[in-house]
Formats: sequence, structure tokens, C-alpha cells
Amino acid sequence: MNKLKLSALAAGVAFLGGAGFLLNGLPTSAEASEMTVYKSDSCGCCGGWVEHMRKAGYAIRVVPTDDLVPVKIRLGVPEPLWSCHTAVVDGKVIEGHVPAAAVNAFLRAPGASRGIGVGGMPTGSPGMEAPGYAPERYDVMRFGPGAPVPFMTFVGGTAVRS
Repeated sequence: MNKLKLSALAAGVAFLGGAGFLLNGLPTSAEASEMTVYKSDSCGCCGGWVEHMRKAGYAIRVVPTDDLVPVKIRLGVPEPLWSCHTAVVDGKVIEGHVPAAAVNAFLRAPGASRGIGVGGMPTGSPGMEAPGYAPERYDVMRFGPGAPVPFMTFVGGTAVRS
């Protein structure tokens, strides 16, 4: 093999290796998944949560609706976890103001659970940030067969237990 062909081969190998290195910095398959969010067009806190998920790398499709009850019932969300919006990603349900860190962790290891959710609208959770108010401690609950169980605990957007 002459020097020119050897140099071209070495450059190609270096390029492919560098491309592989760069691709490792892109979102994982869970983070790059398309998420469908059912929410009211007029809800600002839901819009804040959608932006939080977009910043985490999710492609979002919003389905506007003013009647979320049939959506929650169809998707099997336990009533104590109902919040102001419901999302579906990779066949799993995300209810309410769940931080992206919890969504990512859940999608990596969902088990038999149908989804995760945060009941109500805890102050400081994604989309519910309120300057001048202390963020609340809240649990992200895993649900599916049986009663919901704690999955992760947060104060505002920061995980304090998983």
C-alpha cells in the first residue's frame, strides 16, 4: 500500500472514531423520544413543563384539550395522581409536573409499571417555579398493577432520594 492510500485510510479511521465520540454526547434514545402531551392551551404551568422536557431533549407534540378526564381514565392514571396535564412517551404515561430526571430514570427501567406521576402542582416542580416561594418536597409515584408506590423524591427540581 502506498503512503497516500495509507494516509487516506488513517484519516478515515480517525474521522469515524471522532464521529462516534461526538455522537456519545447526543441525547440517549429515551431523551430523544417523542412525547405526546395532553393539556389545555391556556395552562401556563403546563407550557413551562413542556419547555422543561424540550430542554431535556424530548420532541414534544401537544394535543390541546379542555377535557383531560377521559384521557387519564383511558391511560389508567390513578385519580390521586391527577394533575393538569398527561403525557405519553415510549408507551408509558407521565402524569403532572414530573422532572425530566425522573422521566429519564423511569424510561431506562420501567418494569411492569404503566407510568409515573406527581399529584397536584407542587411549588418548585418543573413548570411550577415561583420566585419568592420555597420549593416543596414531593414524591414522584410509580403506578401500574396495585397501589402507586414512591419512585423518587424531589425538592423543587432536585432529586433528594431515588
